[in-house]
Amino acid sequence: MTAAENVCYTLINVPSDSEPPSEISLKADLEKGEIKAKTEALKKVIIMILNGEKLPGLLMTIIRFVLPLQDHTIKKLLLVFWEIVPKTTPDGKLLQEMILVCDAYRKDLQHPNEFIRGSTLRFLCKLKESELLEPLMPAIRACLEHRHSYVRRNAVLAIYTIYRNFEHLIPDAPELIHDFLVNEKDASCKRNAFMMLIHADQDRALDYLSTCIDQVHTFGDILQLVIVELIYKVCHANPSERARFIRCIYNLLQSSSPAVKYEAAGTLVTLSSAPTAIKAAAQCYIDLIIKESDNNVKLIVLDRLIELKEHPTHERVLQDLVMDILRVLSTPDLEVRKKTLQLALDLVSSRNVEELVIVLKKEVIKTNNVTEHEDTDKYRQLLVRTLHSCSVRFPDMAANVIPVLMEFLSDTNEAAAADVLEFVREAIQRFDNLRPLIIEKMLEVFHAIKTVKIYRGALWILGEYCSTKEDIQSVMTEVRRSLGEIPIVENEIKKETGEVKPEDEVTAAPAQKLVTEMGTYVTQSALSSSRPSKKEEDSLVISSFGFLMDGDFYVAASLATTLTKVALRYVAIVPEKKKQNSFVAEAMLIMVTVLHLGKSSLPKKPITDDDVDRISLCLKVLSECSPLMNDIFNKECRKSLSHMLTVRLEEEKLSQKKESEKRNVTVQADDPISFMQLTAKNEMTSKEDQFQLSLLAAMGNTQRKEAADPLASKLNKVTQLTGFSDPVYAEAYVHVNQYDIVLDVLVVNQTSDTLQNCTLELATLGDLKLVEKPSPLTLAPHDFANIKANVKVASTENGIIFGNIVYDVSGAASDRNCVVLSDIHIDIMDYIQPASCTDAEFRQMWAEFEWENKVTVNTNITDLNEYLQHILKSTNMKCLTPEKALSGFCGFMAANLYARSIFGEDALANVSIEKPIHLGPDAPVNGHIRIRAKSQGMALSLGDKINLSQKKTNV
Repeated sequence: MTAAENVCYTLINVPSDSEPPSEISLKADLEKGEIKAKTEALKKVIIMILNGEKLPGLLMTIIRFVLPLQDHTIKKLLLVFWEIVPKTTPDGKLLQEMILVCDAYRKDLQHPNEFIRGSTLRFLCKLKESELLEPLMPAIRACLEHRHSYVRRNAVLAIYTIYRNFEHLIPDAPELIHDFLVNEKDASCKRNAFMMLIHADQDRALDYLSTCIDQVHTFGDILQLVIVELIYKVCHANPSERARFIRCIYNLLQSSSPAVKYEAAGTLVTLSSAPTAIKAAAQCYIDLIIKESDNNVKLIVLDRLIELKEHPTHERVLQDLVMDILRVLSTPDLEVRKKTLQLALDLVSSRNVEELVIVLKKEVIKTNNVTEHEDTDKYRQLLVRTLHSCSVRFPDMAANVIPVLMEFLSDTNEAAAADVLEFVREAIQRFDNLRPLIIEKMLEVFHAIKTVKIYRGALWILGEYCSTKEDIQSVMTEVRRSLGEIPIVENEIKKETGEVKPEDEVTAAPAQKLVTEMGTYVTQSALSSSRPSKKEEDSLVISSFGFLMDGDFYVAASLATTLTKVALRYVAIVPEKKKQNSFVAEAMLIMVTVLHLGKSSLPKKPITDDDVDRISLCLKVLSECSPLMNDIFNKECRKSLSHMLTVRLEEEKLSQKKESEKRNVTVQADDPISFMQLTAKNEMTSKEDQFQLSLLAAMGNTQRKEAADPLASKLNKVTQLTGFSDPVYAEAYVHVNQYDIVLDVLVVNQTSDTLQNCTLELATLGDLKLVEKPSPLTLAPHDFANIKANVKVASTENGIIFGNIVYDVSGAASDRNCVVLSDIHIDIMDYIQPASCTDAEFRQMWAEFEWENKVTVNTNITDLNEYLQHILKSTNMKCLTPEKALSGFCGFMAANLYARSIFGEDALANVSIEKPIHLGPDAPVNGHIRIRAKSQGMALSLGDKINLSQKKTNV
């Protein structure tokens, strides 16, 4: 094992700018200084040795003048010193001085102070020299009988480590520890002893467990955790033992420790697939989520529940627990609620959908009553989407859901109201029997809508689906009420000149019906009697009148379209010519007065030409009332919506089908039989040690995942740092974890000289940070060594690691030699993952993000679809534009892409490309890709990645 690969147990942080002291001054302090001076000098010696200095002349000084001291700080520092100091001569023999050290530690093992005894035992776990340990064995055994538990538990650890490394020193260790375990009372000591027996002599551990299996629930949680691990390993190695221990696991589900319950539930699921076992484990997970306050714990346990659901035989069991799962919604964290709602939606069936809808309705109402929190609006939006999905899958539920959700159209949160509107639009199109109810509710809340986007959507729904004479007249009434007195311009001028007081308008006219049987209005004041108060009047006038005065005349175009639709439908329903003309004239009057307002100087912004054209078109259509226009306005719009909903439904069914196919495990008749004894380790996925996997995940170790893929070779990640003719050859394997990068650098001495103080000096550019400075090495002629360096990553942007290798040639009087290394470019694709979002969220982020990077397409690819797929593969982004929208060939293509980094950063891209047909069939694709992100680094890095990978390489 090379020096770079030695395990370091102690990390000491020191200021890098301090000057290293001389060996003479350190020797003086260690010999003649006071306790404080000796302590400081010893600290400096430790730091210098950690930095690669040998300091052999100080070893005897420390043994003579420091080792006999009884100061606790000195003793703690000495433990670190003896851990790191070289203990052998260059030929591998133990230094003579270490005999004196060994004698000192034998005395410390018999010291009356339990702290000194315990810390010495901990130090002995780190020794790798059997000659040092052999004289200490009687003293270590004696510590098993010490009165203090701190000494006893560290004695067990020391015996375990020594038995594992040097079995000949204590061959009877398992028997000794078993006897100790039987008589021990302290929980931590029992845990260490039991842990040793599991790894050293599993049969003895099982024998002990068999004698006390009925008392397991009374043990401490640390011992219970070890027992769960033992049962898991035993039952997986020998399945016939399951019946013997599964009752014990059931009992541990009732443990007072959350950690024990979690591990016991996970073990139970792997040992048994019986419905009772799955239900008990799932119930345990749900209780943990509800009772634990840490959101990270909740998310981890929720993931385990979701894993349970993905098993086809377990899903039915979990469906009975949907109502219990919904109790998790009491957690205020949005991410937990999001996962819970998604899980409940995946588990919902015709048996429990009614109960689910009742709970979700209560939650929706609750969000309206609580004090406003930053996540309340987002939670309400999640609830609306979940109810929407339930209503689409189970149409019988829609009638119960719609009245509750319609109230939220007047919500100030546009996102939640937009989701409600989308749901209402889909429901009114799909469920004919619900149309009267939806129209009625829509007319009730129409006047209270506060946001312009929702107002436009509500107008469209009313104009599209009002089919009776009464509903059409009600729509006209609501439109007139929201506009105020007509003509608007003249009325506003009168208000400004003081001829009419706004307060008088409300009470001037007596109470009367606004619409006569002819379909006309008896008064031009929309606010005459329907407003009990000034406050209520303001809330109504803000509707379309307020939007128009703000200069938002897109509402006026929508209003004109709606009036045209209802007027054409009114003409078709009502036979009397006089009523027809009156209604059409009323609609045209509203359009004309809005046009007049747009051309005047009263609004903040004048009306746009597009809106003028649209209103003028509607006026022309109403003046002619041709059958063709009637079909276009009243049939074609609905056909387009119907087609869009059908396509969306097909996509959802397709994704669900793919998901179910992924979950269904089908075994073909001619599939090869897998024999466990002949299976390679990486193929035994069902028999993998869950405890080991969780430990690897906690350590950020992804090597197991790489090994599982035979095509993923480490050689692809090796970067050559120097040339083959350089005196020192170096190459680096870049191992990317989630938030850090480990550089494993191979350094080869290609000369016939010994290279001293060979040091890898690194520096970083970008949002990277070097964690520690690699230690210097001495390389023999043609020798090699591995040096590891850790680099922390803080954000998703391109980073560069650069540096050099410096060394001294033994016997040469020249200055230090230097070999400059090639740069290592960190690929941001390791941190970017495909993600999904709705069109509304994409547009919102596109408007909010301030950094944009525009990349010009420069490629040799000649097909639009092929180029898009190439970009998706190169950038790890997901295409949000549906496949059907991209199908066909028209020479142009536009697509939206989205991805999210592991640091939570969003990346958006819009691909706008075309195929220049006039240049021939072999002409390459051209166009632009616009990237938007919240941070400049993300936008620039993604743009650089696209630029580098635009052209297709011929393999």
